[in-house]
Amino acid sequence: MNSKLNMAALGGLVLLTAIWSYSWIVMKQVMLYAGAFEFTALRCLCGSLVLLLVQCLRGRRYLKPTPFRYTLAIALFQTCGMVGLAQWALISGGAGKVAILSYTMPFWVVIFAALFLGERMRKLHYLAVGVAACGLLLVIEPWQLHLDSMKSALLGMASGICWGISAIIAKRMYARHPAVDLMSLTTWQMIYATLVMALVAALVPERPIDWQPYVFGALAYSAIFATALAWSLWLFVLKKLPAGIAGLSTLAVPVSGVLLSWWLLGENPGPVEGSGIALIVLALIVISRKGKRSVVSVVGETRVKQG
Repeated sequence: MNSKLNMAALGGLVLLTAIWSYSWIVMKQVMLYAGAFEFTALRCLCGSLVLLLVQCLRGRRYLKPTPFRYTLAIALFQTCGMVGLAQWALISGGAGKVAILSYTMPFWVVIFAALFLGERMRKLHYLAVGVAACGLLLVIEPWQLHLDSMKSALLGMASGICWGISAIIAKRMYARHPAVDLMSLTTWQMIYATLVMALVAALVPERPIDWQPYVFGALAYSAIFATALAWSLWLFVLKKLPAGIAGLSTLAVPVSGVLLSWWLLGENPGPVEGSGIALIVLALIVISRKGKRSVVSVVGETRVKQG
């Protein structure tokens, strides 16, 4: 029976990786028809509605709001910051490149945990951060002086930094409120993020949405597959598999995103950017193998929303 459950969990992990990887393609393509902030606000709204329905099906007790200050902070940094900035970066940046930069989150977690949580960085952590820094330099390519490309790269990196900050906030919240339900946290932070992103979309001038069928499909994919289904799969995988194996999706998603964007969108990273991506992935592997207790556990606690 355990063998069957493990196979089901591994299958769920593969499906989860595919859903979150392809979501980067969807996020990039929808920029042909919508502004970044307005689409992010609509995506959060649709995700909130789907998650509220899931919570209603689970029972009324799961509709209880989670700790307000922590939940709002996670919404601001994780969904508004990570997702919003990544969507903004995709206006001029490639889907694979932005995905890799957003998924530098584990490095920022290690650094922020050392600064604010007193967690000790190991020698291999320093090496991994150094390798990742070299990779970031190659991906950003500041010597090229392409302003749009550099802006997109910096926004993608800021997305990863915001995600890392949200992970630290989540870890502090769980230290004070260990009984918080993960799905409830996901739901309420998405609701708060919807309100914030709606305000941002109202204040920032963007072109009107061209309501083509792809926009409706992108919203449905983001809300149903990349949010509700993927989050449910993540909870199932995290329950049935060791955290280290489950955390492999953190590595697989950006790598798959690069390969899919190369295949479907023709985004060839080139030798310099490709070398940078390879260095970042190598550093991620080191971090995930040597920092499981502090990093992978945080990733598991805060995989709210990605997609």
